[in-house]
Amino acid sequence: MQLALKNPLLFFDIESTGLNVASDRIVEISMVKVSPGAPGQPNKIEVKTRRVNPTIPISPSAYAVHGISDEDVKDEPTFRQLAKSLAAWMEGCDIAGYNSLKFDIPMLAEEFIRAGVDFDFRKRKLVDVQNIFHKKEQRTLKAAYMFYCEKDLEKAHSAEADTMATYEVLEAQLDKYASDKVDPLLNDVSYLSKYSCQSRFVDYAGRIILDEKDEPVFNFGKHKGRRVADVFRTEPSYYEWMMNGEFTLDTKQVITKIKLGSI
Repeated sequence: MQLALKNPLLFFDIESTGLNVASDRIVEISMVKVSPGAPGQPNKIEVKTRRVNPTIPISPSAYAVHGISDEDVKDEPTFRQLAKSLAAWMEGCDIAGYNSLKFDIPMLAEEFIRAGVDFDFRKRKLVDVQNIFHKKEQRTLKAAYMFYCEKDLEKAHSAEADTMATYEVLEAQLDKYASDKVDPLLNDVSYLSKYSCQSRFVDYAGRIILDEKDEPVFNFGKHKGRRVADVFRTEPSYYEWMMNGEFTLDTKQVITKIKLGSI
């Protein structure tokens, strides 16, 4: 089923130096921009894939997954050099990915902040294909690709292969679940965004979420479930601990806004 789009929907996947969103860096990014076609015509697809010099070593565990070495990226541009043109190409797009809400979006957001480029994912509709899959079937991307598309995912953990597979899986999910009598999947990006978001994150890393009263609360640690503003008022040192800790720059920006009363 072809995606019904009002805005371009940008699928993306990244490979990185490791799994720590706060300290690791992107080494490869691939994006598939699916734009609305003319009436009666297929959607337009544009693909961009770029390797990035992370400026820090790639961990052995990350190399074992994606096969990209320090030597492979030493002559590539840094993310700071690519950030403005990348943000311009992404402008006006809703965003989709596989496990993107937990990893790819926080990692990319952190790189933009580090490069001094303002790109606010919160203004976009965010669709996480993995969450749709887990609600329906609960498997991996490779299994999802076989289950929905009946194809083997070659070159798994290549950013471009994973990105194209994610795009194909979402269209196949729409085909499979459009007629589900109990829980039909609607061909609408706003609906898919809400359906695939498991929590209402305030920061990209999911450390702070909104409760049923739309109040920011902690989603980790000893204060999990408590209002952030209440904790900072009664235990000011907790704010200082977070600001000095290994939290993402985005999380630190968010808690500062909460402390100042702007959220």
